[in-house]
Amino acid sequence: MPTTATADRSTVTTLTSQERELLYAVGCGLRDAEIATALALPDDAVAGRLARILAKLGLRDRAAAIVHAFDCGLVVPGHGPREPVGPPARTAGRQAREPRVRICVLGPLKAWRDGRPVDLGPLRQQAVLAALALSPDRTVSQQELLDGVWGMEPPNTKVVPVYIYRLRKILNAGDGQDSVIQRDRCGYRLVPGAVEVDVTRMEELVTAAGKAERAGELAEAVRVCGQAVDLFRGELLSCLPGPFVELERLRLTERRITLAQRKLDWQLRLGRHTEAIAELWALAVAQPLNEPVAAMLMRALYRSGRRAEALAVYDRTRRRLADDLGVSPGRLLSRTHLMILRGHDAGLGLTRTTP
Repeated sequence: MPTTATADRSTVTTLTSQERELLYAVGCGLRDAEIATALALPDDAVAGRLARILAKLGLRDRAAAIVHAFDCGLVVPGHGPREPVGPPARTAGRQAREPRVRICVLGPLKAWRDGRPVDLGPLRQQAVLAALALSPDRTVSQQELLDGVWGMEPPNTKVVPVYIYRLRKILNAGDGQDSVIQRDRCGYRLVPGAVEVDVTRMEELVTAAGKAERAGELAEAVRVCGQAVDLFRGELLSCLPGPFVELERLRLTERRITLAQRKLDWQLRLGRHTEAIAELWALAVAQPLNEPVAAMLMRALYRSGRRAEALAVYDRTRRRLADDLGVSPGRLLSRTHLMILRGHDAGLGLTRTTP
C-alpha cells in the first residue's frame, strides 16, 4: 500500500461525515483518548474506526493518515486546522472549549460537572432543569416553568428563582463563568455551548443517519441510527412531576420507537433479517398493536426460513387488534400476510420510515 495518498480532495469524499471528522482530528495530532472525548465516542472505538479509514483510503498507518489530512485539504500547513467537518460543538479543534456540564434526559435525569455526577436536588427542582434542557435555543418564561412543573397547583412563593439559584450553584462551570443558566427579560435558558444535552446529540445522529441514507450508505445509516437509539436508557425522566415532563415523556417514547423502527427497516433492506429478529421481537412485545413492527417481524422471520412463526405473529396481532381496538388488520399487515401465504418474496416490500 502507498504511504500517502495524492493531494486530491476527491479521495476524502469516499468517507462518511463522521469518518472525515475523525480523520480531521487525527490530522490535528490528537491522541485516541482525546479524539474519543472530542467526538463523544467510546474510548475503544477510535482505533477500529481509524483502521477502516486507512483501509478505505489505501493508507498504511497513522502517520500516512496525518499526511493525507493535509494533502486533501482538511488541515492547512502553517495555518492551523481548518473548520472541521461535522457539528461545531463536537470538533476536535475546539476540544479546549468542550462543555464541562453534561445533562442526560433520555432516561432518568442526570447531570455531570467535569465528569463527576452532581446531586440535582428536589424533584421539582430537577423538573425545572429538565424543562430548560428540553427547550434548546430558546428562553423559557417563569410562567411556563410554573405551568409546566406545578400545573394547576402553582406554589405561593417565588420558588422558581430559588430553584434557578440552586441549579446555578450546582452546575457552575467555573472558568470565570457565573452560571450555565442565564436570565433575560423573558425568562431562563441554558447558555448556548456551555452544556451538552444528550437529546441534542441524539438529533445530530438522526440527521447524520438521514444523510447517510440519502447517500445510499444504508450500513452507515444503521450504525449511526443505532447510536442514537442507544442514547435512550431506562425510564424516561422517571419520577419527575408536572405536565411538561408528562408530555415530553410521551414524545420521547414515540421518538425512540420511531428511530428503532427506522433502523430495523434499513437492516431489512440490507438483507440482515436474522440480525434484526431479536430486536423486532422485543419491540413487538412492547408495542403489540404496532402493525408496521408486526409486518417487519413477519418479513424477517419469513426470509429467515421461519414461515410458521411469521404467520403466528399475524394471528396474534390480529387477535389483539380485535380484542383491544375492535378493528381488523390494516392494509400493510394484511398484504404482508397474503404475500407470505402465497410465498411471493417480491411482494414483501419494505415501508420506509420517517425520522
